[in-house]
Amino acid sequence: MALSPSVIRRLHRWIGLTCALTVMIASGSGVIHMVMTWTQSPPPRPQPGDRINATAVQVTPADALARLGRSDAAVQSMSLRMIGGQPWYQMLVAGSPVPLYVNAVDGHEDPDTDATYAKEIATRYVGGSPVKWVRRMDSFDGEYIVIFRMLPVHRIEVEDGRGTRLYVSTLTGSVARHTDNRRQFEANIFTYFHKYAFISSKPWRDGVLVGFTSLAFLASLSGIVLFFATARRRVS
Repeated sequence: MALSPSVIRRLHRWIGLTCALTVMIASGSGVIHMVMTWTQSPPPRPQPGDRINATAVQVTPADALARLGRSDAAVQSMSLRMIGGQPWYQMLVAGSPVPLYVNAVDGHEDPDTDATYAKEIATRYVGGSPVKWVRRMDSFDGEYIVIFRMLPVHRIEVEDGRGTRLYVSTLTGSVARHTDNRRQFEANIFTYFHKYAFISSKPWRDGVLVGFTSLAFLASLSGIVLFFATARRRVS
C-alpha cells in the first residue's frame, strides 16, 4: 500500500488518537507538578546542630577504634557528633551498613545512638515539634524513591496533625526528604500518571514510556509530512 496523503492522514489520525490520552495525562500531571511549587510552602529551614564540646572528649580516636575491635584500615570515615548533649565518635566501617558509635567521654557503645541522633536531627529541622522514630530504611520504597539517592535513612514522623514524615541521613546529618499527607498525595498523582509508577516492573514501565513517546513522535512526524504533502493542493 503506497503512502499516499490519504493513507498518511488515516495513520496520523489513529496514531494521534492512540497517544492523545497519554499526552493529556502527562501534560496534566506536569501542570500539577508545577502547581505544587506554587501552593506548597517550602520545608522549614534546618536548625544548626549543637556545638562540639571538645573539652568533654576523654577518649582518643585510637581508643574508640580499640573499643570496637577495629583497625585503622577498616574505618572509612570518622566524625565527632554531639548527641544527647555528649560528644560521640561516629564511624563508618567496612562491613557495616550503618554508622557505629563510641561515646567520646567514657568509651561506651550504644546500638540505639544512630536512631537517637536521627530523632535529634529531625527535631531541630522542625523547630522542636515532637517526633517519633519509625524505622531505619536500607532500601527505597514507594514514598522514599530512588531519586533521593541516600541510604540508609531513618523514617521519622512528626506529631503535627499533618502526617509530616522526614527521611533523615545520620551520615550527612541532614534531612533527605520532607513530606506530609497533602504533599504526598500530589506527588503520587505526578508519579503515577507522569512516570507510570503503577507499573511495578521497571523494564515494562520504561518500555511503555518509550512506546507512547514514540507514538507521539510518529504523530508529529506524520502531521509534518501530511502538511507538506497537501501544501500544493491547498495552494491550487
